[in-house]
Amino acid sequence: MGWLWAIIVGFVLGLIAKAVIPGKQHSPLWLTTFFGILGAIVGNAVAVAAGVGETSGIDWIRHIFQLVAAIIIVALGDAAYMALWGNRKLQRSAR
Repeated sequence: MGWLWAIIVGFVLGLIAKAVIPGKQHSPLWLTTFFGILGAIVGNAVAVAAGVGETSGIDWIRHIFQLVAAIIIVALGDAAYMALWGNRKLQRSAR
């Protein structure tokens, strides 16, 4: 059940990150989900390091760390995706 939650949270964080980042992102949905999962993991690590990994009630601060990490990772990951594979796909579709 833990992996299923990780995929669901990663999917949601990735989609929110894509919505927040200005412009169009070209990375596929599976890669965005993976970036979201990485954002959740990094955000949790930062929250624990900051001493707010677990609080009473809803862990809003931890969720904010996760979202910020997901936004950064999705933006950097999409830039890397476009640098490595995106230009080839755009050139093929232009033909």
